[in-house]
Amino acid sequence: MSRQERRLPEAGVRAPEFRLPLLDGPAIDISLAEIAARGEALLAFFKVSCPVCQLTFPFLERVHRAGELIVYGISQNDAQDTRDFAARCRTTFPMLLDSEKSGYLVSSAYGISSVPTMFRINRGGAIAQVMLGWRKPEMIALGAVGPGDAVPEWKAG
Repeated sequence: MSRQERRLPEAGVRAPEFRLPLLDGPAIDISLAEIAARGEALLAFFKVSCPVCQLTFPFLERVHRAGELIVYGISQNDAQDTRDFAARCRTTFPMLLDSEKSGYLVSSAYGISSVPTMFRINRGGAIAQVMLGWRKPEMIALGAVGPGDAVPEWKAG
């Protein structure tokens, strides 16, 4: 394996613990343990310049609004760029910051080499599913895409 290749954690293993600042929330950080204690969650790693992220996030907002799965965006950008992205994509789910300034510590722990990369985390903190890029069947299973949505079958992250 080359130095640049990263291994994503697989379904069934405990998700790497982290603590990240919450965008536009009170001056607090949130940890994976706190997220997992609230129920099943979807961690969606992204960059604001990523076209596939721009496609995906409005659909993740549907999942968030349905309320069955808590969605957290994990931005690899600074606070202002992340705020602007959320406004453009009309997302209201919580955003966490894992920026260059912090050294992308959480993205590195999760083996992120392309975005969007998403992890469905169960209540116990284990990874239930790993999703890379945009795959229509996965988005349908999440409830993000409906039968009337004209969306691509696949887009690489």
